[in-house]
Amino acid sequence: MNIISLFSGCGGFDLGFIGGFDYLGKHYSETGHKVIFANDVDKNACSTYRENIGDHVFCGDIKTVEDFPQADILIGGYPCQGFSLIGTRLETDERNFLYLEYARCIDQVKPKVFVAENVKGLLSMSQGEVIKAMVKEFESKGYKVKFKLLNAKNYGVPQDRERVFIVGIRNDLAFEYKYPEPTHSEPSDDNQMTLFPSDEKKELVTLKVAIGDMPEPKDDDIYSAKFSPLYMSRNRRRDWDEVSFTIQAGRMHVPLHPSSPEMIHVGEDEWEFGNGQARRLTVQECKRIQSFPDNFDLQGKGFATHYRQIGNAVPPVLAWHIAKKIPSSL
Repeated sequence: MNIISLFSGCGGFDLGFIGGFDYLGKHYSETGHKVIFANDVDKNACSTYRENIGDHVFCGDIKTVEDFPQADILIGGYPCQGFSLIGTRLETDERNFLYLEYARCIDQVKPKVFVAENVKGLLSMSQGEVIKAMVKEFESKGYKVKFKLLNAKNYGVPQDRERVFIVGIRNDLAFEYKYPEPTHSEPSDDNQMTLFPSDEKKELVTLKVAIGDMPEPKDDDIYSAKFSPLYMSRNRRRDWDEVSFTIQAGRMHVPLHPSSPEMIHVGEDEWEFGNGQARRLTVQECKRIQSFPDNFDLQGKGFATHYRQIGNAVPPVLAWHIAKKIPSSL
């Protein structure tokens, strides 16, 4: 089915929804869906999208898009900074209302299905009134709407990443969307780690599995800015046999590589490094942890734009699992 993608970024959501990519030795098959129109305001992200997915992306303010093409599915992660648990969470943040542009597209196109993604903080903002307002808005367009919090680590992504996925099915369709069941769980007692064992539920994909084979980075690949007091206010390091902390969009908040020394809790909101050299994960390592294939080529220059593109993306592997629950014959 044809897809419209809004707030597309570099294309993680889109890549997962069309499938056909390889990640850590597994081929994620095509889903039968095709993106025909994408939109984002970030020029570098749009360049990355064109390079890796296609030239059907319009780079510009969504408010200037008057007519959307007809499509069966609408996807998108409207900006989340205003809802984020680490942000200021201002109820008047204008980015909080960009979901209305998403709703405008729903109203105009009347897709069979829409899937929206956002941060966990959306659920608690204004004591839950924000998510209620969104659901009410989407329902008013003629849709059965549900939402669920999913953690990417339970779907083969080597990262603790909780995100809300809002799904709407047009009222005239006799179809009930069912969220994908988790495919990965905590390691078993014998601690034997196999990426794709024969049993139905697999163990979590650890940092060792995801990035353990990557060569030592060059100095130019390491973002070596000082670690701020905010950075040192909590633990930023996970071990090789764990999944990563959330990959964020800000380069100052990138988690530590597991070869870094352990962080020691020395006081309230105060941590320090043990003995050794601490370094952040590189862009290439973050790309792996976000489940992008190695041949996904980021455009633009500088750490800021590369970390932002990767950190803002929906992990393609998680998006693929969500997309597979929407039959192409719907």
